[in-house]
Amino acid sequence: MKPDASQPSQGLTVKARCCIVGGGPAGMMLGYLLGRAGIDVVVLEKHADFFRDFRGDTVHPSTLEVMDELGLIDEFLKLPHQRLQKMDGLFGGTPVRIADLGRLHTKYPFIAFMPQWDFLNFLRESGRRFASLKVMMTTEAVDLIRRGETIAGVRAKTPEGLIDIEADLTVACDGRHSTVRERAGFEVEEIGAPMDVLWFRAGRNADETENVFARVEPGKMMITFDRGEYWQCAYVIAKGQFEAVKARGLQALLEDVVRMAPILKSGIAEVKSFDDVKLLTVAINRLKRWTRPGLLLIGDAAHAMSPVGGVGVNLAVQDAVATANLLADKMQHGCASENELDAVRRRREFPVKMTQAMQVIVQNNIISGALQGGGRPLKVPLIVRLITAVPWLQGIPARLLALGVRPEHVHSKDVAAS
Repeated sequence: MKPDASQPSQGLTVKARCCIVGGGPAGMMLGYLLGRAGIDVVVLEKHADFFRDFRGDTVHPSTLEVMDELGLIDEFLKLPHQRLQKMDGLFGGTPVRIADLGRLHTKYPFIAFMPQWDFLNFLRESGRRFASLKVMMTTEAVDLIRRGETIAGVRAKTPEGLIDIEADLTVACDGRHSTVRERAGFEVEEIGAPMDVLWFRAGRNADETENVFARVEPGKMMITFDRGEYWQCAYVIAKGQFEAVKARGLQALLEDVVRMAPILKSGIAEVKSFDDVKLLTVAINRLKRWTRPGLLLIGDAAHAMSPVGGVGVNLAVQDAVATANLLADKMQHGCASENELDAVRRRREFPVKMTQAMQVIVQNNIISGALQGGGRPLKVPLIVRLITAVPWLQGIPARLLALGVRPEHVHSKDVAAS
C-alpha cells in the first residue's frame, strides 16, 4: 500500500545541503563527487541492496576515465569483469565487424562488463572516507517538501516510518519511472522505440568461447555477452509482443534462441520458465525542462535511453560529473539559483539528443527492418558493409560507443587533497 505522504513524518528530520534520490549510477557517482568536494549530501536508495534482475552492466571507456581521474581505477579493475574490445556480429549469416575499440587513442580501449551492483557497491565503499556523504538504504522518496514554489527536500518512507529530508537542493536520479519527476509535474517528451528486450542468462562451459556479439536474422535479433560463468542474453522482440511470445510457449522461444546461437544449446536448460525471462520495456524519452527551484533531474529521470549501444549507465555518469563540475562550488553556501541549475541541462542536452538520434537511426534502419522479417532475405545495410570492409572506419562507431558525444572530465575539487 502506498504511504500517505500528506501525513506528518515520525518526528525525524534529516538536514543536508543536497539530497539525491536514487542510488543508481547517476546518484552514487554524484553523491561520491559532492562528498569528495565537502558538500553535505545524502543519497536515498529505496532497496536494501543494489542487486537487480536487470541493470546495465557495461562500463565504457568514458566511465573508466572518470574512475581514473578520481584515483579509483586500479582498485576498480580488480573487481571481477570481462573486457570487450572488438564487436562482431552475424547479419543474416554474414560476418560483420561493428566496432573495434582497439583503434581508439584512449587509456582504456575496452568496455568492461561488470555487474552494476559491484560498481555501485564500490562507489559506496569508496565514499565512506567522506564524512559529508551519507547513503541511506531502504529509504524511498514518496513526496516532495515544498516551500512556496521551491522544492525544499523530500518525504521518505523507511522501515521505521516516514521521515523528512530537508535540503537546499534535491537531485532526482530515480530512473525512468521517477517518483520525483511525477510529483514535480514534469512533462515527458516520448520519442519511441520499436522493440522490447527479453533478458535472460544461459549456462556457459569453461571451454565455450565465441566472439559473436550480435545476431540478426529475418524477424529476429539477439545480443549475447560472455560473462565468464554464464552467457547473458538479450532477445529483441517487436514492441508489445511479449504476450504473443508467451502464447507460443517457452520451448518455441528457446528453440529460436538456439537456432540463432548454437553455442547456447547446452546452457539454455537453465531457462526453466518465463520467470527466468525478464521483460525490459524499451523507451526513449527526455524532458524539455530539467529544473524547478531547488530541484534538478539527471540521468534516466531526465532522459531514458534505448539499450542500443549500452550507453545508458555512461550517460548517467557523465550527467553526474557535469553536475558536480558546474554546481559543487556554488553549493558551498546554499542552493544554486534555478538558472545555475539549468546549466546542467544546457551542458548535457546536446550529447543526450545526439545519442538518442543515433539510437533512433539504428532502430529505424536496422532493428525495425530485421524484426519485420516476412521471410525476405536479410541484406546487410550499406553502412555496416562499409565498416566491415574498411577497418579504419571501425574506429568511428567505437568512439561513439566508448566515449560518446562530448565526454565529461572531473573538475570538481577534492577537499581531501587540498
